[in-house]
Amino acid sequence: MGRKKQFSSVRAGEELLEAMAEAIRNITAEIKRPIDTEQAGAGRRAELKSIKESALDAKELITEYQKLETMIKELKETGGIEAERDFSGGLAEQYAKR
Repeated sequence: MGRKKQFSSVRAGEELLEAMAEAIRNITAEIKRPIDTEQAGAGRRAELKSIKESALDAKELITEYQKLETMIKELKETGGIEAERDFSGGLAEQYAKR
């Protein structure tokens, strides 16, 4: 039997980045598609609404793409993801050793 490949967070993240980039390109191509000029009324409004939703989806994907890029960079540099500290409790919590 073959040996199982070990899971790599960096490799998985890079694969996800590639998939997200392709999704962004697909959404952008869909937005660029011309609107049927013969449509009027509710059909045209529905198509315009669909374009707007697609643009918002692309914007959200781009934001998540940037976060994932940062995470992968951190994984490569440190070998792990640092936990964010929450200092919202007050001054004592801010200086607490964790």
